Amino acid sequence: MIRPDLLLINPGGRKRIYQGLSTNLSAVESPIWVGLMAEHARRRGFSVEVLDANALELDPTEAAQHAVDCDALLTAVVVYGHNPNASTHTMPAAGDVCRAIKRLEPAQNVLLVGGHVAALPERTLREEEVDFTCSGEGPVTIADLLGALKEPVPELDKVRGLVWSDCAVIRRNEPAPIVTDLVHDMPGMAWDLLPMERYRAHNWHCFGGRERQPYAALYTTLGCPFRCTFCCIQAPFKSGEAAAGLDPKLNSYRRFDPEAVVAQIDWLANEHGVSNIKIADELFVLHKQHVTAICDGLAELGHDLNIWAYARVDTCYDDAMLATLRRAGVRWLAIGIESASEHVRDGVAKGYRPDKLMATLDRVRDHGIHVIGNYIFGLPDDDAASMRETLDFAKAVNTEFANFFSAMAYPGSALYGEALANGLELPTSWGGYSQHSRDCTPLPTKHLSSAEVLAFRDAAFHEYFERPEYLALVERTFGSETVEDIRAMTAHALPRDLLATTGV
Repeated sequence: MIRPDLLLINPGGRKRIYQGLSTNLSAVESPIWVGLMAEHARRRGFSVEVLDANALELDPTEAAQHAVDCDALLTAVVVYGHNPNASTHTMPAAGDVCRAIKRLEPAQNVLLVGGHVAALPERTLREEEVDFTCSGEGPVTIADLLGALKEPVPELDKVRGLVWSDCAVIRRNEPAPIVTDLVHDMPGMAWDLLPMERYRAHNWHCFGGRERQPYAALYTTLGCPFRCTFCCIQAPFKSGEAAAGLDPKLNSYRRFDPEAVVAQIDWLANEHGVSNIKIADELFVLHKQHVTAICDGLAELGHDLNIWAYARVDTCYDDAMLATLRRAGVRWLAIGIESASEHVRDGVAKGYRPDKLMATLDRVRDHGIHVIGNYIFGLPDDDAASMRETLDFAKAVNTEFANFFSAMAYPGSALYGEALANGLELPTSWGGYSQHSRDCTPLPTKHLSSAEVLAFRDAAFHEYFERPEYLALVERTFGSETVEDIRAMTAHALPRDLLATTGV
């Protein structure tokens, strides 16, 4: 075996994160940042291998043995999740893999990189058995570190974005710039290094009997211009924005070349038969010219695509845009409604005009696009009445699917800083930040305990999905077999340690 310069590991841990939902309900997503980092490194002349331990269902010891056998100059364990807020609950699996590697081969160079790591780089270095952590998004730091490690005497102090231990003293180097020239430096993912046959769409994405495999997820943009206080999407980018010459007071928002995006999807469809696609951008439906260029390109390809993407209430009211999305194969839009209470939304900088909400949802559905309503219980100003208001609103709009989340103070978000400043209860382990884990511990509100929020969220899930009105909508839209799929989904009960110990 030829020793590669870089091994990138997606650590996995689906069962711990999703419990019983991991068997056949949750998605198995292509690790986007792993693919992007691999492509960035290859374009700088480094040889790269990828180990998707999540997709291959490898335990930490198996993943570590592969890493030791590979004997790469640098092993980077990547802590990015299915969405920006999923990075933190990937940490337990990442930590397990790092410890297993060090047990087998203490001399192996191991780097932890990802959104959670960028939010807490020094703490991560202290707590995990690794040689390095990354204070930024990763690609530039990895390239710098590989260059340094190839030298007889590595000059680690010159590796931008690196956090490392120098004679037991933690050093944090100057920030690494974010990648700004996406066209030449990181135009897309290294799909050829990924086990494409292993990826699987969410259950709802294929309502109506469509096969859930094959499947792929990708970005068309990086970052988000909005500042919702519960979101940590900018955590890996902030230190690198100023280093790249950008205004640090603004959130960076980078767009991939539409032609490159279309070419990737075309390749996926032709080479792997992929039709189920997730556009994982925090907010895809925003920049009209960008979205239109991608959608027009996809429509011209003629593939039978089943795409889902994120949108905001105030970005999907344009009929021409919605028609363009549907022609391209967009069949689902996940819309962040969050709370029915305007007061609660204002408290987390999630503003939109309430009078537009119902009209927007109706308009989206009129164009043949299904809606996933995303709701959050337990935002700082929530009380029992406002959470009930949100659930009743969700039932009234009766979207084709809904996600119910408990508010979490994710590291890197404004809520995390506020929680620390106010001494609020936070999860005692990183796995506790998972919405579906056994040790899930939501953020308490000004009026409610963590247990009260979690109990309401779990009850709301069943109240919504077991209603006759919802099941009738599903049968009309997707057929009776999908109704049985919903019933099988709601048969899963999630054990919660917090509820068992508090009796809520």
